Amino acid sequence: MPTDAPSAKSYEESWLDSFIELFTLCGARTDETITLLTETQSRQINIELARNALIGMKLAHQIVTVPSKAPNSGPIIRSTGASTALTGEDAAIRNLCGSDLVIDLTVEGLMHAPETAGILKSGARIMTISNEHPEILARLRPDPAMKEIVRSAVAACRAASTMKVTSPAGTELSVSMTDIPTVGVWGWTDRPGTLAHWPGGLVVSFPRQASCNGTIIFAPGDINLTFKRYFESEVRCVIRDGFITEISGDGTDAKLMKRYLEGFNDPLAFATSHVGWGLNPAARHEALTMYDKADLNGTELRALAGNFLYSTGANEFAGRFTEGHFDLPMMGCTISLDDIVVVRDGVPV
Repeated sequence: MPTDAPSAKSYEESWLDSFIELFTLCGARTDETITLLTETQSRQINIELARNALIGMKLAHQIVTVPSKAPNSGPIIRSTGASTALTGEDAAIRNLCGSDLVIDLTVEGLMHAPETAGILKSGARIMTISNEHPEILARLRPDPAMKEIVRSAVAACRAASTMKVTSPAGTELSVSMTDIPTVGVWGWTDRPGTLAHWPGGLVVSFPRQASCNGTIIFAPGDINLTFKRYFESEVRCVIRDGFITEISGDGTDAKLMKRYLEGFNDPLAFATSHVGWGLNPAARHEALTMYDKADLNGTELRALAGNFLYSTGANEFAGRFTEGHFDLPMMGCTISLDDIVVVRDGVPV
């Protein structure tokens, strides 16, 4: 479609500036094929900002729009990172595979989508812009200093044989780190075959089968990003060989979690997806209280500095794909790699 004139302005200049900063860090060039992937329910103002940023940078681009898939009759899907927008969209996938830079503006994002591996293998790089209100994105604009911070954390994880996590509430979790993938996201991507998401600032490892064991106890103030709410009561999860085998607690939080995961009728919904911690000092713990649920996707809380992020569901490195998913940032934890503390009482060391 024509890209020679910006659309009418309906945004703040600071929001546009943050998009320009992002695409600059991504190394977007005039000789590249740049594709905006959108779906019919994508956040329109972010599409507008992305387009106008590219136009202002004099970068030609195309837009590929696919229909948002109808929700199933089971559990409600929110904030999974496993978009179904490309399901059955062979022509769109071929287009993306022929692109150099894919700007992902789908509602759920392509991080854990089944089609993502093939797109990356084609040499495209994927920049996922989280489905957030642009005010959130602008507050957490890409920070060049974050790259080395994240890379250092990734190196520590890849060199470790064991991760241990404890908390004042009683969490005791052990993760075998041998031969499991670890990725870091600093908020942009400039290398072919890689994916990043914005906001960024975290490191996560993807345990294989049987590598994650122990007990996690969620306490008030911890966060359930699928439900976009803070825990108000204690929840105890027993993890054996990478799967949650027991969920217990006296409050609403435990009942909601258990019923939600059971509703998928899929054992993979109880599997460990990834574990890691946030590194972004600009992220705010209170952010969930400041926005309507429709205005945020919660990526800020995933990157919140010092949180231990435990996630269930899809794990593309283990060949597991499921719509059942929880991202569960925990506050005040201590994380050790081979007895070297990297996060102490919720503060990165």
